Amino acid sequence: MSSQRLRRVVVVTGTSTGVGKTVATAALTARAAAAGETVVVVKPVQTGVADGDSDAGEVHRLTGCAVQELTALDEPLAPETAARRAGLRLPPVAEYADRVRVLSEFHDTVVVEGAGGLLVRLDTDGGTLLDLAAELAETVTTEVVVVVGAGLGTLNHAELTVGALRSRGLEPAGLVIGSWPAEPGLAERCNVEDLPRVTGVPVIATLPAGASALDREAFGAASPGWFA
Repeated sequence: MSSQRLRRVVVVTGTSTGVGKTVATAALTARAAAAGETVVVVKPVQTGVADGDSDAGEVHRLTGCAVQELTALDEPLAPETAARRAGLRLPPVAEYADRVRVLSEFHDTVVVEGAGGLLVRLDTDGGTLLDLAAELAETVTTEVVVVVGAGLGTLNHAELTVGALRSRGLEPAGLVIGSWPAEPGLAERCNVEDLPRVTGVPVIATLPAGASALDREAFGAASPGWFA
């Protein structure tokens, strides 16, 4: 690892669940790896593991990069809810931040994928991904990427998420449209222009719908072309 590189953490959040956050995480990871960076992906909390769900596993399948899943819960619910139903206490966000900081000492880039949206609770004390990003930013270079939908409702969701980040002094590094349809309608075509206008944040990547169906080689070859 070159001592001249700036070590960083990239926090990936979504405006909601199902907007393509995991594929966006994989694309950002593949891009960093293609640039010669050492990369590790961290999923602080994964729910739904009883159903075989694993976002970290999907990122590894698409990129081949190292992944770490810090807490796993059986039911496909918000982390705090799944933990409460299981009678478990989640580690505090500060503990997740410490583990990410340690990883950042040994990797050029640590990509952290959240669960659902920015304010979903990741621990039993009400700590959120926003809290995690803010804590990380105090000691390590931290970028936050917001994954957004393409269709109706995305402008409101994006503005709310960007506003929440700015309320904590975090300026988003960019927006990623997580799933762009093969035949975009009027709303999608307007939104791709309106998203940067209403949020003041650039769209840095547009991922095609169905990208998760690609194999590792095809994903790695195609992903650079999705970035602006």
